[in-house]
Amino acid sequence: MTKPIGSDEFENIPDATPDADGCIECPVIPLRGTVIYPQVVNPVTILTTETLAVAQSALIAQKTVIGLSQRDPIFFGGNTDELYTVGTELALGGMLRMPDDTRTVLAQGRRRVKVVAFVQTTPFFIARAQVLDEIPAKSDEAQGIMQIITNTFQQVASLNPNLANDLVLHILNIEDPGRLTDMVAATLGLPLQERQRLLEMVDADERLRRISILLQQELNMLELKDDISSQVQQEIDRSQREVYLREQMRIIQTELGETDIFQQEIDEVHAQIVAANLPEEVHDKAIKELGRLVMMQPMSPEGGVIRTYIDWLTAIPWHEATQDKLDVIHARRVLDQDHYGLQKVKDRILEYIAVRKLAGNKMKTPILCFVGPPGVGKTSLGRSIARALDRKFVRVSLGGVRDEAEIRGHRRTYVGAMPGRIVQTMRRAGTVNPVFILDEIDKLGADLRGDPAAALLEALDPEQNTAFFDHYLDVPYDLSQILFITTANDLYPLPAALLDRLEVIEFPGYIEEEKLAIARKFLVPRQMESHGLEDVRLTFDARALRILVREYTYEAGVRNLEREIANVCRKIARIVAEGKTPPRRITPTMLTDLLGPPLYGFRLTNKEDSVGVVTGLVWTYDGGDISLIEVSVLPGKGSLMLTGQLGDVMQESAQTAMSYMRSRAADFDVPHDDFENYDVHIHLPEGAVPKDGPSAGITLAIAIISAFAERPVRSNFAMTGEITLRGRVLPVGAVKEKVLAARRAGIVNVILPRANKKDLMDVPPEALKDMNIVFVDDMQQVCNRVLLPAPVERQRDQERQERENIEKDQPEVLEP
Repeated sequence: MTKPIGSDEFENIPDATPDADGCIECPVIPLRGTVIYPQVVNPVTILTTETLAVAQSALIAQKTVIGLSQRDPIFFGGNTDELYTVGTELALGGMLRMPDDTRTVLAQGRRRVKVVAFVQTTPFFIARAQVLDEIPAKSDEAQGIMQIITNTFQQVASLNPNLANDLVLHILNIEDPGRLTDMVAATLGLPLQERQRLLEMVDADERLRRISILLQQELNMLELKDDISSQVQQEIDRSQREVYLREQMRIIQTELGETDIFQQEIDEVHAQIVAANLPEEVHDKAIKELGRLVMMQPMSPEGGVIRTYIDWLTAIPWHEATQDKLDVIHARRVLDQDHYGLQKVKDRILEYIAVRKLAGNKMKTPILCFVGPPGVGKTSLGRSIARALDRKFVRVSLGGVRDEAEIRGHRRTYVGAMPGRIVQTMRRAGTVNPVFILDEIDKLGADLRGDPAAALLEALDPEQNTAFFDHYLDVPYDLSQILFITTANDLYPLPAALLDRLEVIEFPGYIEEEKLAIARKFLVPRQMESHGLEDVRLTFDARALRILVREYTYEAGVRNLEREIANVCRKIARIVAEGKTPPRRITPTMLTDLLGPPLYGFRLTNKEDSVGVVTGLVWTYDGGDISLIEVSVLPGKGSLMLTGQLGDVMQESAQTAMSYMRSRAADFDVPHDDFENYDVHIHLPEGAVPKDGPSAGITLAIAIISAFAERPVRSNFAMTGEITLRGRVLPVGAVKEKVLAARRAGIVNVILPRANKKDLMDVPPEALKDMNIVFVDDMQQVCNRVLLPAPVERQRDQERQERENIEKDQPEVLEP
């Protein structure tokens, strides 16, 4: 602790006498983690034998030393550059041996000095230092700042019990500005760099201003600590008082023969456990936790955790189940009332009901996965299945879930722990056999907190989900009676292990006739009711609905179609609300006024037979679509250019098609020189849309052959199929969607691989009756179907002949 000068032991030690240059020469004592100011006495720890020898020598000779603070308060390597250059001349007093066998000596600061040079470095430092004369305070505001410092210091002293009263009184009576700043600086808990900065300030005015700032900061910190301590103490006092009052209340209630409130709560929890009719293992777990709750203090935080856990154990269903309505005819009627088409899906549900009716619980409940584009009715069909079976319906959206604990729950050791979404949803269902929709299962994510898809493996495996383990419940829970239905737009993101546990049922996109039927039976009546137009008796013309489907929507489902119908209903509702007479029938001519110009129009391919332009069939998330492929042959050096954001697989298909063309060049009367003298540019329009897949193989090959052979391609044909180097045509996927896309675009002739003939069973018969499907095995069959005869002479051959004639007409130049 710092103390003011006043000890007799320092009076006989004179200051070192400066030479003619105002310098003194004294041994150096390194100071670790401290700075000693003039007129202040501080203890100094002696750390090395060399420093001990310097101190003992100075005490015997009654001479002063120079104290220099270490730049690093912990480590000192014995180099002069590790010490600050500005220090204090020190007079040393009595030396004490400490319990850890180190020595401590009292040091009194005398004068500020600045080291000019070190005249000796071994075995200890001797420095030549310039005495720094202090610049007295000259500012008119010095007295005012001193008054502020003393007032602030009084407040600091009242909040800091470590400051002795005699030291505080001494500081308050100091009249010299420089000495006041040094004494106050010695009492503040400042960092070493800030202490050294104050030591290096020889201007008293500058030190006054700096000390006033530091002192105010110290006061603010002490006031904040005092406020926090007061609040903590008040909270402790309140808690202790509450415990004391509750204990008094318990004793009074016991004397009066009344029931203890805490005991009453324990009894209620016990009754809750008994009424829940839990399985034996779960019942034992709940009673064990109740015993822990009885042993705890009423206000213990752990008691609330245990009470919440028991509430969850008793709230989720363990035996409660609804009686299935296993009536196949009733189920078919319900499914047909709610959804149009989707025959394959409905048949699978009816089969499940029939097997349950015959076999009871002998068959394990399947895990269904509805896969299809958005808006085709995957989630709503799950609600219809629940209505058909007379079961509860619950749904959990898994889109964006990235934490495994969202599925399995958190362990109870975590603050705010909760069960996973499956258990939470079962509590909401209230029965052990609901229809449980896991929506958007393909949108699950994964990060450092685990993989939710892996956590679903146990829940969605009929062999394991009889004992699903939630981390929060910490007891097995039976999920085997739940009819799980998962939905996805694409199976590609699903892990193979999870996909293996699912029975995949594909939802195809609706054809135009199906959309029209859905609009008439479901969408229009629902939107009329939603917009309050039941009394208006508004009807939609069949042609208007067809235009809505063709020109205002472009999707596999009917979600946007319903939005457009709702848009029309809003316009009519506004007319009614304004007191005007609304139209009774929506005709095609009214759609432009109500909805604006068509967004898509009736999409067509090229209308005339062209060279190098072929119509292909592709699959997108919105269903099937058509895509034009254009190929141009340009003078060059035989390079192949691909544009239109083509993926790696499609680029390889283009290279395969190009190789096939080169291998069959003679059959198409194409000179081999063309492949060296001309570049091939392949382009797919709509360049902002990425495209990939192998199904454009035959389309690319026909476009390339047409461009080189200059044979036009029939514009009324669309095609899809993968190609090999030998010209074989391999099967592709999404045949139904592609055929329907061609029909929607007005193309009646479609070329498919022969191996895809079986896939036409999924195409509605009404869609095939006006279509001409051509099945092929190799590229020659495709060429025979779609390529028109070659011209008598190709344009490139004419240009080559003209160049040869010009070269012949040039006069021969003889060398001299």
